[in-house]
Amino acid sequence: MFEALLKPKTIAVVGASENPMKIGYAIMKNLIEGGYDGEIFPINSNSSMILGLKAYSTIVEIGKKVDLCVIAVPASSSIKAVRDLVDLGVSHIVLIPGGFSETGPAGKELEKKVMEIVKGTETRIIGPNTVGVYFPYAKVNTALTPPDRVSFPGAGDIAFISQSGALGLLTMDSISEFGIGISAFINLGNRIDLDEIELMEHFNSDPNTGSIAIYIESVDNGKLFYETLKRVNRAKPVVVLKSGRTKSSAKAASLHTGSMALDDRIFDGMLRQAGATRAFNEVELIDYSKVLSYSPQLKGKNIAIVTTAGGVGVITADYVSATDHGIGMNLAVLKEETKRRIRDSIIAFGSAENPVDLTADGSPDSYGLVLSALLDDENVDGIIAYALPQTPKMNLGIADIIAKYSESGKPIVVGVIGSMLGTELIKEFENKKIPAYPSIERTVLSIKALYNYSKYMEERNND
Repeated sequence: MFEALLKPKTIAVVGASENPMKIGYAIMKNLIEGGYDGEIFPINSNSSMILGLKAYSTIVEIGKKVDLCVIAVPASSSIKAVRDLVDLGVSHIVLIPGGFSETGPAGKELEKKVMEIVKGTETRIIGPNTVGVYFPYAKVNTALTPPDRVSFPGAGDIAFISQSGALGLLTMDSISEFGIGISAFINLGNRIDLDEIELMEHFNSDPNTGSIAIYIESVDNGKLFYETLKRVNRAKPVVVLKSGRTKSSAKAASLHTGSMALDDRIFDGMLRQAGATRAFNEVELIDYSKVLSYSPQLKGKNIAIVTTAGGVGVITADYVSATDHGIGMNLAVLKEETKRRIRDSIIAFGSAENPVDLTADGSPDSYGLVLSALLDDENVDGIIAYALPQTPKMNLGIADIIAKYSESGKPIVVGVIGSMLGTELIKEFENKKIPAYPSIERTVLSIKALYNYSKYMEERNND
């Protein structure tokens, strides 16, 4: 259904430009510099060539089937463009401009005109008021931000659906630093046609997608959203960030995309019943999507902690076991045989108790021996492992060691604290699809999200 959108062979850009200050320029640059290998057709009646490509006065002049068209002209001018594209049978239109329902009654009327034009046809609309779409596997990038201003993540496991364009771009820019990849990004904008419900259905069967991250400000069809979410979440974990939790913020959301937010208590109950994971900011949205995509299920609450920095281990123990400023899970009680194996693997003044402290003497090899002992212990359900590259014997090889033991069936969530070396190490873990986080709190909260989802799935399997 979405083949022409996600893997278009031909793309037209209405409003393409060679002026660096124009949105049509940024879209063309992103398509070309992103490595898209299909045909690109710039549409601009005032130019014969744009960025080295032949330009056309109208879409009709192309004379070929167009799978995807990006409209980057003002709202008032976009109506005719939509009509021409529908007449030519263009499969998908990304309607970039604002100036629609988010601006009031006049903009709402423009949206109605667009939908009247596409009604009964096979043309689908993304937007309006959208920053575009980005599909790294197909090297399709129609974002309106110049490529020198935003970093776009490589291909990965997370399908990212966002009602907000700016939040989506900022989030992608942030996660690129750590090598986190996505399978797709779609900014729905005012979503007058294509919405998160249809996209959830699609990504449910997408082999490149391991989890689905959604940012929304409102839900138009609560019943269908819930039914779809519940079904999809059992196959592909869904993490949802919803704004408009209070009356004042709900008003702000309505001004942003022109739609009213659902009562947050109802929405929260909906997520709980569907077993979906709720995030409260853009960091949690991606953090939880990562751990749910990369990890096996966490079958119990008993967590072992491994570190080369004692203070980090103690703070993590607080976070794990506390109910106030913590996640209310358990520190695993290690068996005596486990502790014996650990003592035989670490320096004498290290600690074989939980949290296990290898001290600054810890190396990738000793880490491997400790992980082996912990994973053999039936009292341990999951492990928080700190890979801290600042100590003398630690190196990037720790990623290979943890990757080896991550195949045990018990989840290992990794914390990496630090700047330059820490970022490089997190990238190593990303390449190996091991969830790794740059702070104690994010590491612990992510293992809680994994436990909650695993518990829900276990209960559903036992129904």
